[in-house]
Amino acid sequence: VKALGLNGKDQVRVNKAGCLDRCEEGPCIVVYPEAVWYTYVDREDIDEIVDEHLVHGRVVERLRLG
Repeated sequence: VKALGLNGKDQVRVNKAGCLDRCEEGPCIVVYPEAVWYTYVDREDIDEIVDEHLVHGRVVERLRLG
């Protein structure tokens, strides 16, 4: 996010969170204000979420939870 220049005031903020009550589904990423929940396996999945969702505004359906 930082390398792409997406961070800063009124832009993207990345927070580390504790339990999000979805442990059975593995690690999670939540994108607000849309409240889209994602799961991921590796760095490539995270990169895809950043590129597709944060840069281009497209939900990555294959990684979407619930």
